Amino acid sequence: MLVCIPDVLTPEEVTYCRKLLEAAGWVDGKVTAGEQSAKAKYNLQVPEHSDESKELGQLVLKALGRNQVFTSAALPLRVYPPLFNRYDEGMRFHAHVDNAIRALPGTGFRIRTDVSTTLFLSDPEEYDGGELVIQDTYGTQTVKLPAGHMVVYPSTSLHSVNPVTRGSRWASFFWTQSLVKDDSKRALLYNFDLSIIEARKALPDDHAAVLGLTSTYHNLVRQWAEI
Repeated sequence: MLVCIPDVLTPEEVTYCRKLLEAAGWVDGKVTAGEQSAKAKYNLQVPEHSDESKELGQLVLKALGRNQVFTSAALPLRVYPPLFNRYDEGMRFHAHVDNAIRALPGTGFRIRTDVSTTLFLSDPEEYDGGELVIQDTYGTQTVKLPAGHMVVYPSTSLHSVNPVTRGSRWASFFWTQSLVKDDSKRALLYNFDLSIIEARKALPDDHAAVLGLTSTYHNLVRQWAEI
């Protein structure tokens, strides 16, 4: 399931992110890549332990916490601290699949990467190329969103970033361990939740149909969730 989520960050938050990132020290993006991905990855990244990365990561996490679409689509249990990358002219990321397991920095915990996310920090007119290309059972989709918008998709997907031919593409990226690891089940729950939202627009919350839909949704989450 691929879901594009608009306006995750406000314009003011995007501007603040860009200001801090402009002053950050960028390093080779291979530092967070696995052995195979490192051979395909050509970009820059802000060190994840830097002050800028930590501060902006908290900003992004707060934005996720207030975004109901992300909660509904990803059903997050744990979120890897957001990272920040850029693709300047000539940079790209060849087709790859994200690592299945990642260690949470500074903790003894590891997370399973169920959902991958890219939060765009550059507007499409700022650069040419740089599209995120995602391949999965639903086909191949090309994503290039306005700054502050975000796309979530299964971490099992083969994906790539097309070469940037003009300008610079900046983004935040991270992974989520979902309460429901199976993507097909998450998709059913997401569509179910959308139906509940529409039903509540037309019917009062105490209507038998709304109560039935809501209880069935939560019972499915109860059945499928892993905590």
